[in-house]
Amino acid sequence: MRQRYMNLERLVNPRSIAVIGASQNPEKVGHVILKNNIDSGFDGRIYPVNINASGAIMGLKAYRSVLDIKRPVDLAIIAVPAAAVPGVMRECGRAGVKGAIVVSGGFAEVGETGLQDELTAIALRYSMPVIGPNCLGITDPRTRLDTLFLPSFKIDKPSVGGVSFASQSGAVGSSVLDMINSESFGLSRFISYGNAAVVDEVDILNFLCKDRETRVVVFYIEGVKRGREFIEVAKRATIRKPVIILKGGMSEAGSEAAHSHTASLAGSTQAYEAVFRQFGFTEAKDLKDLFNFSKIFETQPLARGDRIAIITNGGGTGVLATDALYENGLELAKLSENTKRVLRKAMPPIVNVRLPLDMAGDADDKRFAAALDAIGNDKNVDAIMAIALFQTPGADSRVAATLIHYGTSMSKPMVVVSMGGSYTKTHKSMIESGGVPVYESPGDAAESLAALIRYSRYRYAKTHKV
Repeated sequence: MRQRYMNLERLVNPRSIAVIGASQNPEKVGHVILKNNIDSGFDGRIYPVNINASGAIMGLKAYRSVLDIKRPVDLAIIAVPAAAVPGVMRECGRAGVKGAIVVSGGFAEVGETGLQDELTAIALRYSMPVIGPNCLGITDPRTRLDTLFLPSFKIDKPSVGGVSFASQSGAVGSSVLDMINSESFGLSRFISYGNAAVVDEVDILNFLCKDRETRVVVFYIEGVKRGREFIEVAKRATIRKPVIILKGGMSEAGSEAAHSHTASLAGSTQAYEAVFRQFGFTEAKDLKDLFNFSKIFETQPLARGDRIAIITNGGGTGVLATDALYENGLELAKLSENTKRVLRKAMPPIVNVRLPLDMAGDADDKRFAAALDAIGNDKNVDAIMAIALFQTPGADSRVAATLIHYGTSMSKPMVVVSMGGSYTKTHKSMIESGGVPVYESPGDAAESLAALIRYSRYRYAKTHKV
């Protein structure tokens, strides 16, 4: 009988790792994993293990078996042929290894359910949390643990941040991991768990919702095996922090593909969507949603309501943004009379003081600051969408600095919309590096604000017993 929730602490924070299947051959998975941890500067001891070992592998003393290592091993990373995995697992159990990641494929995903059942039984016998098989495992930019068998020169490693991403699919996971840097938010943990023979999405969600380093949880799932326990954990998780879900296998064909991919039970689309709504998950329809929602949840506070103020230095974009608000169920805020008086004094006569506020094409950093200062203090405004067109004469790095200042100091959420070429992209990167999410269209910004507001309402209702 498995433990109710597996303890993942030593999997994600190991003080020592054994790479079983380590090799001098650059074409071997075990070579790549060992090299990645050496090159990244993993903050712990590394033990290469290979049954044919003699001497050293990549400058480190090598061992023929994990049983030959006379020091404690927190994590075994197993990269050997599937048929050899049960024997290696038994040795890990006898050696007192705290947990394992089995990156090897060739189990239930190809019909070898008996071999996978054997792996599971060994793990439960030794109370050993195991991620996989058929997975990438874990990477953590803080500890520099990297069990991925992806050559480091082929993937951009993200900076440290507050978003933890768990993926049932290694391919989706590695793509997202590679793209995170260009999306300008940081990573806390990455967990690719594959077939979930032992550790599954229930264990991972339970761990991440309590993890102090994680501010936002993001999941790509194809199926959930322990539905009732998943719901039980979800009730606690979404009260603590936002959980973004991208569900694969929502179509009938996709569901069949998911089953053949990781041997998951994809289940009813309607059932999943009902659970997502009831328990406060934020559902991403595609990878674009996943990135867009992640960056607003990581950087912005919860919203008090759905009244949005739009400011812009280009009138047409304000119209598009207004349409986008209403398409996403949001409202255009109504400024208080006091705010209007303040704005009339600060703006030139050509500016019509109403929302969306078109500050005119020559708006500079001082005009942006005046607008954000007045509107940010208006109690009728719950969130702000600031549109900055850097093609105009007055828009430069000083405008970017102003947006960063207000977007990180206000108690209400703010997003920026900025569209354009290389000059715009330079300032977009500057703003996002400063901690304010930037979107390339009013529609993306409005959809992300709507996601934040829906979660804010759910969280308020649950914590205030509404």
